[in-house]
Amino acid sequence: MPYKEKEIVKRYYTIGEVAEMFDVATSLIRFWETEFDLINPKKNKKGNRQFTQEDVSNVKLIYHLVKEKGYTLQGAKDILKNHNLTTVRDNLEMVQSLKKVREFLIEIKQNLP
Repeated sequence: MPYKEKEIVKRYYTIGEVAEMFDVATSLIRFWETEFDLINPKKNKKGNRQFTQEDVSNVKLIYHLVKEKGYTLQGAKDILKNHNLTTVRDNLEMVQSLKKVREFLIEIKQNLP
């Protein structure tokens, strides 16, 4: 049986890494942390934030609502409060998968003779 390397999965991300993922300033991530209860990273003894994968997905959800859909902070809070969180996440995943399909179809169209 051939040896398979295990994929390294990172457990914690720094605030800088999270901000880089979404191309925003670290201050915006800190601000969203105070505004939304969904984002609740651990803090080590030095006070540095340690974001789990769940925290990153919550930041992604808030980023989608605020930056991509154009909701105000209060509007995003209302959506998260009034709708089932899994429904909102499912909608986000559907939008992302449709974007991937669109990119794939555009690439195929460009490669046609």
